[in-house]
Amino acid sequence: MSVTSASRSGGTDIADGVGAAENRIHALFVLIRVLLGVFFISVWVANLGKGLYGADGYAELIRGYADDGSTIGLWKEVMRFVADGAVVASKLQAATELAFGILLISGLLTRITGIAAGLFLTSLFISELGVPDLWFWELPFIALTAFSIAAVSAGRRLGLDAYLLDRPPLSRLPRWARG
Repeated sequence: MSVTSASRSGGTDIADGVGAAENRIHALFVLIRVLLGVFFISVWVANLGKGLYGADGYAELIRGYADDGSTIGLWKEVMRFVADGAVVASKLQAATELAFGILLISGLLTRITGIAAGLFLTSLFISELGVPDLWFWELPFIALTAFSIAAVSAGRRLGLDAYLLDRPPLSRLPRWARG
C-alpha cells in the first residue's frame, strides 16, 4: 500500500506523523526556552536578595572566584579587573540576567539571546572552575541548552519572534540573527 492509498483508506500519512513529531519538538523547545528564562529570573531574584548586585557583594564574590578558584591566570586577572569595576559591572550583570529571563520567556530575539546567554554561562563556568564547595558542572549543560534554543530559533513558536522578526525594524536584522 502506498503512502497516498494509506491516507485515502483512513490510515495515517507518513507526512502527518513527521509533522506531529516536528510539532512536539517545537513544543519541547518552547518549554525549555521558557524554563531557561525562569531560571535566569530566579537567579536574578536570589542574587538581588543576597546583595550580589551591590558593588561590595559583587566585588567580594568575583574576587573570591579569582582567589579561590583554579581557572587560568589570565582569566583570574580579567575577574579581578571586573571586581575592581564592581560599581558598574554589578549593575550590568543584574541587567543582563534580568534581560535574558524576560527575553527568553517572551520569545523575543531568541536566537541572539540564546547565543549571548550561552556565552555568559560559559564564562561563569570558566570563572567557577575549582572554587571550593561549589558544584559548577551544571553550567556547561545550561549553556548547551541556551545554544540549542538559539540554534532552533525557539522564539518562532509561541513567542514574540513569530510576530515581530519579519516586520520593520527587526526585519533589518541579519537572517542568522532572526532565525
